[in-house]
Amino acid sequence: MTKKKYLILGGGPSGLTLANKLLDKGEEDFLLIEKEDRAGGLCRTEYVGSNPVDIGGGHILDVRSERVCEYMFRFLPREKWNSFDRDSKIWFKDQFMGSPFESHIWQLPVEDQVRYIKSVAIAGCNLGTPKPEKFVDWIRWKLGDEIAENYMLPYNRKMFTSNLDSLGTYWLEKLPDVSFEDTLMSCLERRFYGKHPGHARFYYPDKEGYGDAFLAMQERLGDRYLGGVRVTSLDVENRIVNGEFTADNIIVTIPWTDIKEYKGLEDGYLDDMGRLKYSGIRVDYHLEKLPFETGAHWIYYPQESYAYHRILVLYNFSPKSTGYWTETNLERVDLLEGKADLSYKNTYAYPHNTLDKPRIMKDLLARMEKDGVIGLGRWGEWQHYNSDVVMEKAMDLAEKLA
Repeated sequence: MTKKKYLILGGGPSGLTLANKLLDKGEEDFLLIEKEDRAGGLCRTEYVGSNPVDIGGGHILDVRSERVCEYMFRFLPREKWNSFDRDSKIWFKDQFMGSPFESHIWQLPVEDQVRYIKSVAIAGCNLGTPKPEKFVDWIRWKLGDEIAENYMLPYNRKMFTSNLDSLGTYWLEKLPDVSFEDTLMSCLERRFYGKHPGHARFYYPDKEGYGDAFLAMQERLGDRYLGGVRVTSLDVENRIVNGEFTADNIIVTIPWTDIKEYKGLEDGYLDDMGRLKYSGIRVDYHLEKLPFETGAHWIYYPQESYAYHRILVLYNFSPKSTGYWTETNLERVDLLEGKADLSYKNTYAYPHNTLDKPRIMKDLLARMEKDGVIGLGRWGEWQHYNSDVVMEKAMDLAEKLA
């Protein structure tokens, strides 16, 4: 049996960052195992000719964490990245409007502006009613019925799940924070007001794909990276994986629900694990340009008539490239039309922030840590974290472990 001090499950951004930071600390007694030969997880890049395709959908490097950016530049030098001010659009009523919706109502016809502003004005948050616990109720409470019915709810049904009533509200710091006053001022002055959403400014490589930085992280690990190994079983009490790897500490960055067999774990935790929800996507890359002109980096499509929920316009943030890719919930891929130049299925794309998830994960992570098994990252913590966030959390964990 292979024995290590640290065994890292999963070669996505969190696992790779943790492994490389351990190496920085002089710790060499570890092994990272990954089901794919090539690392990157949801941020892995494949190529169609010279065109990068990030197989997990749109992943970019947010500028907010200088610590993470500087670390990424170690593996793909700064001069190989371009920086951008985010330009995201919504296709709505046969026109493009800016995002977030509530800050760009001024781009709609005047009669629509009046209707949406009236709806926001009488939303619960502006009338002093208590904040709801369910996502659907919160959307109406925060933005009013008109934005909820025409944009937010249909878009999130397409992206996450048709059962939006299962989602809570504790994760909504990811959404833009725009007040009624901001919405009104944006209409009066015809410009954005409010707190910018994530990725207001971001980096993307000039020629390579985002995943090439993580590939360089893999290469640095040498034989401490073991690809082509799918995790099928975890003996929690004895810290044994697949009956052949054991360690003093196991760090889990893969989905808990993707491990088919657990030993030494009480039934209650297994039952809870079965209640964790997620959605998958298919990414379809098209080599040609879009049949319309746009400067947007990505475009949101709330309409049910489109199978996909967003388009990533590759040539607008990877200037040496051509083409675009779409992102479609796996439940809707049968609605797609036409043939793509490359398609990639991701069974695990977005963890769902269900009402009972905080309690489930708090209990599960505490139980696992008693036996030296630690959850990390989007799937290890079952949080809708972006890549920069999971990398920073991995850096913090490396400091703690080393």
